[in-house]
Amino acid sequence: MAIFLKDPAAAIDYVVDWQADYLAGQTITASRWTVDPDAAGGLAVAVATHDGGRSTATLTGGTPGRLYRLTNQVDFSDGRRDSRTLDVRVEDR
Repeated sequence: MAIFLKDPAAAIDYVVDWQADYLAGQTITASRWTVDPDAAGGLAVAVATHDGGRSTATLTGGTPGRLYRLTNQVDFSDGRRDSRTLDVRVEDR
């Protein structure tokens, strides 16, 4: 499992490329991002977008030394649903 590093002052895009896994002609119809733990002053999703096969979240903030779990849940055009979780550690860089 990879841990992604983020500076608390940075606004960085994180992408889940669903078409690389198994879309096979399907598209993303809805995408939701959650952060755990969800706390004031913690890591936040500032902007969330998706296109046919990729979901993107722009992350801001975060407490240095803290590990966050960023989860992307998507719905596909055939009615299926899936999710992926990324571990993001915030460090002063």
